[in-house]
Amino acid sequence: MIDLSTWNLSIPEGSPAVTIETPRLAQGFKNEYFHADTGTLFFWSPVTGSKTANAIYPRSELRETYSNGTLRNWLYSAADNQLRATLAVNQVPSTGKIVIGQIHTKDSTSPMVKLEYQYKTKTSTGNIVAKVRMRPDDEEGQVIIVATGVKLDRNFTYMIHLSPKGALGISAAGFNWRTTIDPSWKDKPLYFKAGVYVQDNTGYTTEGGKVTFSQLEILHKI
Repeated sequence: MIDLSTWNLSIPEGSPAVTIETPRLAQGFKNEYFHADTGTLFFWSPVTGSKTANAIYPRSELRETYSNGTLRNWLYSAADNQLRATLAVNQVPSTGKIVIGQIHTKDSTSPMVKLEYQYKTKTSTGNIVAKVRMRPDDEEGQVIIVATGVKLDRNFTYMIHLSPKGALGISAAGFNWRTTIDPSWKDKPLYFKAGVYVQDNTGYTTEGGKVTFSQLEILHKI
């Protein structure tokens, strides 16, 4: 079973969207947008779902916490930080784009890293694309195609790794990409997110993003 004791969950209902706090999530919360009772994590977010404050797209997405439910934020220099996941993308919206993992920034709407699955109708496969802001004040980040040819309903693994010295590594579907972020990130509190953040907000109620995780873990090695 995947350990949910250090996450909370945002689901696309309510106004603004509801957060399921860590204790309730760990006790077996389930509804149409999320369940974990089969040993895997199922996420569903329709394009018509409600949104979190300041967001333009809906999501069914986990956010890193401590086990008591307090939000966990960390400085990258304090540990070796990893987010690892194995998952299959089961459905995408008409834009073809969903976010499946992030390093987000506390009190900001602009994450350091967004890892997207981008489906191409022409090839019936998806690319794994990293959007990386090298500095906190970057308006537009780098866009890197990490992997190609990833089919729907096919398991693949990703890892986002940020070392105490600012070395950022992103691996997905057997491919790797590396860089070093600017030291101006050093005093910015960060946190991991994972799930399905749909990059679309128009369409029928049956349109959206659907993802199944069979592995998900966070490591902060000191």
